[in-house]
Amino acid sequence: MNLTARHYALVAVFVLALFLPGRASLPPLDRDEPRYLEATAQMLRSHDFVDVRFQDQPRYLQPAGIYWLEAAAVAATGTLEQREVWAYRIPTLIAVIISVLLTARLGTALFGIRTGLTGALLLGVSVLMTAEGRMATIDSCLLAAILALQTALLRAWSDRDETRSTPPGIAVLYWAALGIGLMLKGPVMLIPALATPAALALVERRIDWWHRLRPAWGVPLTLAIVLPWCIAIALVSHGLFFKSAVGTNFLGKVASGQQSHGLPPGYHLVIFAIAFWPGSLFAAMAIPFVWMRRHTPQVRFLLCWIVPHWLVFELIATKLPHYVLPTYPAIALLAAASVTQAGGWRPPAALWGRIALAVYGLLWLALGTALTIAGPVLLWRLQHQWLPAAALIPVLSLPLVLLSGWLVVRGRLQDAVMSVAGGAVVVYFGLFWVVLPHLTSIWLSPRIAETVDLVRPCPTSVLASASFSEPSLVFLVGQQTRLVNAAGAADFLESDRSCGLALIGTRDEAAFRARLATHDIAVRQLALIGGINYSTGKHLDLKLFKVER
Repeated sequence: MNLTARHYALVAVFVLALFLPGRASLPPLDRDEPRYLEATAQMLRSHDFVDVRFQDQPRYLQPAGIYWLEAAAVAATGTLEQREVWAYRIPTLIAVIISVLLTARLGTALFGIRTGLTGALLLGVSVLMTAEGRMATIDSCLLAAILALQTALLRAWSDRDETRSTPPGIAVLYWAALGIGLMLKGPVMLIPALATPAALALVERRIDWWHRLRPAWGVPLTLAIVLPWCIAIALVSHGLFFKSAVGTNFLGKVASGQQSHGLPPGYHLVIFAIAFWPGSLFAAMAIPFVWMRRHTPQVRFLLCWIVPHWLVFELIATKLPHYVLPTYPAIALLAAASVTQAGGWRPPAALWGRIALAVYGLLWLALGTALTIAGPVLLWRLQHQWLPAAALIPVLSLPLVLLSGWLVVRGRLQDAVMSVAGGAVVVYFGLFWVVLPHLTSIWLSPRIAETVDLVRPCPTSVLASASFSEPSLVFLVGQQTRLVNAAGAADFLESDRSCGLALIGTRDEAAFRARLATHDIAVRQLALIGGINYSTGKHLDLKLFKVER
């Protein structure tokens, strides 16, 4: 049985409902997301769709694809000047829906409809997917492109012993998805595009099916998508883009840990327990199932998808959780297959395997319990605030998580998946709809922007911030915002005595006033804004100043 239009519609509606909470109520999430937002906004204001910039600095990290998608969404909604963050997040929402639908399609093609839908559910409710799918960054869109590519690759590979020809549309999908992925994240897209077919060829010792993807005209199709912008940016940047994006950003991450993210191999395996929760336990339980069926075509294809990609990102020096997100659909399908297929799950034969799985199960249960109580605990710890709606989160979700643990012990794995998925949905709704919007102590940038709008002495007043330099401040306050030190903020007020504003933390106030004294300037405090910079974990007391006339 194949997926019908009704199945696709129900899955899409579920994903839409799951990922809508928080899209409009959550402010820009430092530090990566606001950089994409501001660069996109500047692209729309300047009408320069080639040279991506954050303030006056070139942003030569990836190609322009994600900025084009976000610019199209903002232009279509007419929200540029309002700085409505939800508009920038529209491409991510669409990409998440596509990703979950394609996971269901792949699982159905490989194992049947029940496995496909279960795998799609496990992917959709995973912690990492839930987080990435709400931000206006690249990775959810890249995942959709990778899934489209793998869908085409599976069809061509599945036809390897057929006499019929694979439809040309499959080749178009493969090469177009490759081109789109390259425009989103550059050479990173080549890892799944090349590693999966290479692994299949190595394992099977045949690659004759590759011609079904029609590379003779498929490669030119990919180049037609990628080359125009590559040529344009090469001319505009005088080659600096490729030096920075490929040499520094891509290859630099291989050799050394960038931005304090250097970690040893095994990092992705360690954090998998929480990043893929609640599916992580079912993935661990699927290991015997996968090992016994490793020679079957379905499992072989998914392993050739997972293993090369995972190994590459375990071996490179720089590590972030979302680097292995492209493997999660395949892992979800293997976990779902072990749950739904006849004779699927069997306990490990060795005693040490059963002990390890039991320990992992307890860890999984502890993580789930922590997630259910995280919302009200955060509100109380950070703000001493008690919300009845937040208190309902553990009341509704914890029984479902604990029930799923009992169902696992009883061997009722399909029921356990549904129970814990229901608990996860309650947690996410509560966190993104109730808790995070009310956690005002960590949302410093929106409060600063609101205060600046209330007290600015001139319509064109510019803010110089010496003690809080998160990118979200630039997006919410304005492109001209100056991120400087204490002396620089004082110098700025000296240069703009009528309209300038300065944001100074209590730790930098002495240096700020000492510099002001050299300019013989007196200032007046307009506001005091206190809170936590969640990027650093530090509490800040920020004072807003203007020149005293």
